[in-house]
Amino acid sequence: MNDKRSIKGLRWLPIGLLATALLCACSSIDCPLNNRVYTQYVFKGEADTLKDTLTVIAVRPGVASDTVVFNRGVNLTSLLVPVSYTQAEDVLAFQFTNADGDVTTDTVWITKENQPHFESVECSPNFFHTLTGIRCTHKRIDDIAINHPNVDYDATKEHIYIYIRPDE
Repeated sequence: MNDKRSIKGLRWLPIGLLATALLCACSSIDCPLNNRVYTQYVFKGEADTLKDTLTVIAVRPGVASDTVVFNRGVNLTSLLVPVSYTQAEDVLAFQFTNADGDVTTDTVWITKENQPHFESVECSPNFFHTLTGIRCTHKRIDDIAINHPNVDYDATKEHIYIYIRPDE
């Protein structure tokens, strides 16, 4: 008789193990809410506050239209610009419009290495980047330099310094 009770008790064991496995299978990893990757451009030098109106356009070779990534900022000390996921080089057009309405455009080329970044299978994949080079035309931009090459979720890092020519 004791044997029958112990066999009946064992009947619930698989259900208990299954319930425990389901509860333990839940992931405790939280996907980041801000999973966008941006570079921060900081204005330095005499013109550490940009008085001109600035629009930044991502130049997309082979695509019918370019994309505005920052539109009509005024009195800027810095700005955030998204980074392409997998291109080896990003090309940006910086359009400066002064108080008289004159527009000057500088082109900036950023070369980078892209590293896939996975938090968990539940989270969307993303890319982090290492900035390896930067150059520009010199119409309104006097100089440009990489300050912090590693681009990830931390948008507070000052990645790129831009030195603007004084308005003539």
